[in-house]
Amino acid sequence: MAKLVDNGQERTPELKESVAALLPHVSAQKANFTPQSIANLLWAMAKLVDNGQKRTPGLNEAVAALLPHVNGQKATFKPQEIANLLWATAKLVDNGQEQTPQLKDAVAVLLPQVNPEKANFKPQEIANLLWATAKLGEIVELNVVTSMFESLVYRIIENPQLSQQDILMSLWGVMVCCARLSLDSNNNNWLEKHIDDLFIRLENTSPNNEEGQHTIAKAASWLGRPCPFVPHYHANVSNRQSHFRNQLQSCIPSLRIEEEKSLNSLPPVDLLLPDHNLVIEVQGPSHYVGGDFNTSKGSTLLKIALLQKAGFEVIEIPVNRLWNQDLTKPYIDQIKTRIGIPPQGHGSVSLKRRWADDSYVTADKGRQPSNHGYLAAEEQLQEQTGKPARRKRKNSQ
Repeated sequence: MAKLVDNGQERTPELKESVAALLPHVSAQKANFTPQSIANLLWAMAKLVDNGQKRTPGLNEAVAALLPHVNGQKATFKPQEIANLLWATAKLVDNGQEQTPQLKDAVAVLLPQVNPEKANFKPQEIANLLWATAKLGEIVELNVVTSMFESLVYRIIENPQLSQQDILMSLWGVMVCCARLSLDSNNNNWLEKHIDDLFIRLENTSPNNEEGQHTIAKAASWLGRPCPFVPHYHANVSNRQSHFRNQLQSCIPSLRIEEEKSLNSLPPVDLLLPDHNLVIEVQGPSHYVGGDFNTSKGSTLLKIALLQKAGFEVIEIPVNRLWNQDLTKPYIDQIKTRIGIPPQGHGSVSLKRRWADDSYVTADKGRQPSNHGYLAAEEQLQEQTGKPARRKRKNSQ
């Protein structure tokens, strides 16, 4: 049914009823599925969700029932099944799957299986692996991501038989890995040249979907080249974004603010202060894994890195920090300080990045926080002590 829908089958009431009828049997038979069956079922559910299937309680229960068995069968999965499972978990996450311990465990046990099998993956499976690992964002530790990409990217680059879709998926994945290295202040020159290799293979092609065009536009921006076409983006102004803009404008009437502005052929930014080269992104739950306001998705990290590479300073404000005035004021004060207007009264925000895992250590313990400007309002507002240090800005190579 997932394959039928993926190939154009209409999601009729009868098809929806059939899916709903099968899902309870997944939970009931969970102990009896072979490794291939586990991979096929999770792939099918992820594919159906990606094609519009609602994440009903029955579907959520089926996913939750299968995920623990990934751990139990980890040593018996074949390369295709490993690729399909990681693709499925990434697709589910991208469509709102909660970041449960079972999901994190499934990802954690699958990733170490990749490098030992690197010679046995087909090109499409490698493209899926690069895409899925990138899509999972900060749920996967950066050293694990770089290790995987080092072992797989050369095989995809050297293969002359790749489809356009495989190249696009690989290109997007490589860019996200470069973005993470860039935001973590690590050298990414060894990987960046592969963006160029993949981009050259797409120069004379015209993807027939917006997602493919957006990937090419981002690669052109990363490489500092003109985009071969004008990409189309959908503007999406949220109520919180508009409300924050109005608050900022009322506090600083002379401030020029542009909304939903596309810069350098990139997706529109929420708010742009053109006189100060400053971008403000009001980040809703869709920018985070499971909507946790803590673990950024790969697409979020890529956008921030691309804006920084284009010369803009970026301030990220998670929307859950704009739900009351006490938490909104420190952001406005920080922006005032950034543009040279001393804030009144008390209140500041920390520039420390809050990571989802324990690997993040605050700057006073020896590790510098990520420099892409995530503003996390603290529970107790600290007294403003003066203009904060400017973050190091990435320069285009």
